[in-house]
Amino acid sequence: MRLLLVEDDQLLADGLLRALKAEGYTLDHVSRGDEVVPAIQNGNFQLLLLDLGLPGLDGLAALRALREYDRQVPVIIISARDQLDERIGGLDAGADDYMVKPFSVAELVARIRARLRRHEAPTAEHVMLGDIDIDVSALKVSRGGEPVPLSRREMSVLMLLVRQRGRVVTRDQLEQGLYGWSDDVESNALEVHIHHLRKKLGSDLIRTVRGVGYSLN
Repeated sequence: MRLLLVEDDQLLADGLLRALKAEGYTLDHVSRGDEVVPAIQNGNFQLLLLDLGLPGLDGLAALRALREYDRQVPVIIISARDQLDERIGGLDAGADDYMVKPFSVAELVARIRARLRRHEAPTAEHVMLGDIDIDVSALKVSRGGEPVPLSRREMSVLMLLVRQRGRVVTRDQLEQGLYGWSDDVESNALEVHIHHLRKKLGSDLIRTVRGVGYSLN
């Protein structure tokens, strides 16, 4: 899942980038409020983490501009502004949640999961594909009752396909969800991840739709 972090404190941004990437998320970062809408226009983001005290354009103004362009993408405000009227103002401007700094990364991750669950089409907690059990909420996979270790990218590919099962997911959609702006992506990287998933979970799990993309059998 690809997230956008809007934060002008570079030290905090670096810490969140490391922590959320370790949780399996793909994360991009901008530091100005006037970069929010262009970033959303140029990237397929599933959720936005938004500071309020931003240069260029205040976070609330950036949020209002975003909501004029996109009313669907979930937004969690992360701010040191802790007054009740400021929290209410953020929610009224279009945010889905509001966290006051400093906060626990574990709580932030839990709130991200909750927002993504509510925003997406309903997905079973466990998806069974033959002898493969995919625990969607815990991001764990087992085959025949035995845990199957997957890399962060492999898990991301699998979850993108699970959340769109019954549909063909295009190559572009998969790459948008997997890689951030700063990632150096080889031309065959996606095929490598698909190959590894088939090797670990069975060659018939993922179907190639030539010229279009992939889907789960």
